[in-house]
Amino acid sequence: MPNREADIRIQNGWVITGNAGGDILENGGVVIRQGRIAAVGTMADLRSRQAKETIDATGCVIMPGLVNAHTHLPMSLFRGLADDLPLMTWLNDYIFPAEAVHITPETVRTGALLSCAEMLLSGTTTCCDGYFYEDAVAEAIFETGIRAVAGQGVIDYPAPGVPDPSQNIAEAVSFVEKWAGRTPLITPSIFCHSPYTCSRETLVKAADEAFARGVLFQIHVAETKSEHDQMMMEHGVSPIRYLDSIGILRPQTLLVHAIWIDEEDRNIIAERGAGVAHNPESNMKLASGIAPIPELIRQGVAVGLGTDGCASNNNLDLFEEMDFAAKLHKVNHMDPTILDAAKVLHMATRGGADAIGMGSAIGSLEEGRPADVIVVDMQKPHLVPMYHPVSHMVYAARGSDVRDVIVNGKILVKDGRLLTIDLEKLFEKVAEAGRSMMRK
Repeated sequence: MPNREADIRIQNGWVITGNAGGDILENGGVVIRQGRIAAVGTMADLRSRQAKETIDATGCVIMPGLVNAHTHLPMSLFRGLADDLPLMTWLNDYIFPAEAVHITPETVRTGALLSCAEMLLSGTTTCCDGYFYEDAVAEAIFETGIRAVAGQGVIDYPAPGVPDPSQNIAEAVSFVEKWAGRTPLITPSIFCHSPYTCSRETLVKAADEAFARGVLFQIHVAETKSEHDQMMMEHGVSPIRYLDSIGILRPQTLLVHAIWIDEEDRNIIAERGAGVAHNPESNMKLASGIAPIPELIRQGVAVGLGTDGCASNNNLDLFEEMDFAAKLHKVNHMDPTILDAAKVLHMATRGGADAIGMGSAIGSLEEGRPADVIVVDMQKPHLVPMYHPVSHMVYAARGSDVRDVIVNGKILVKDGRLLTIDLEKLFEKVAEAGRSMMRK
């Protein structure tokens, strides 16, 4: 194989491998063949490796694509619709009513395309989504070429695409069966909204269906103090202990937010092997609280970084999310060392991959792994001088600094231009959707 021609050779850049040793190569590159990483090394190591296409990364950082561990792709259409509100007011008085009127397969597809475009252009190569009309979301994901875990939403109320709540799990199972194995880029999932919008019966049945099919089970949990207090009043235990009591905390479970949890809750999460998606900007904006992320990481929990949806963030820039995450926990603990840049970058790459059940495949640049790679242009006033590339990725870089994006060995963004969809036409559809919302 060393003498066989590769498809792409990225060369002459700083390489952040993201491997277990945290290796960083000052003058290195990545060789890609048939969608996978064929080699990672210094330019001296790679001098004999020829490729059909060469990407010069001089003055750039080459690193694993970012993993957005939690988002709601179609909600980009609600960006700025209802800001500066508490979570339950935001949900019940604005978001749920807006979804009831405006969410259709077409608007879902449009919003999902917009979100995928935003993520790819800012360096995210994998996302974990949960929403309704998820079939339309998956079609948009497939069109853009991004990698994703896509979860069909389950809730015990009439929902977009599922007017009869008794059919919510059947709809989710149908979605999983349709997309399982259809493409290596899309992994189906089941997403229960929360313990307060889904009955015990719904939670157990939905989780059992996910576990039986070997797919991720996602759920918002312990997001607010009011949710915690409600669970204590109704069940006599915390939200985490409630979920554990009904048997749905497993390695295939992704707990989204996990803010209002105590030491016993953390021990349970760690013992059960569940993952956690941390969404600091959304949590701050909705004043939901601060999740005990440093403590969870110390206990060995797989923690990923998510943006949440655009309606509560209001963007999908994981570089910005990394910066907020690091600083939030430093000031919360009054300790500048509590969550260093390396740990935060890990959350946005391999840690996120671990949390959503894809750690054996993505999140690092290592031979044999799928080639999900980004190139970040460091020749910008806010990025020079550079003493340590990992620190720069967390505290100085922005999504707009991403120059090239490769997913599964395919170039999706080249020189800052998205290649898979026509943004001008997409913006026209987004504008029309926005006008329709204003009229109604």
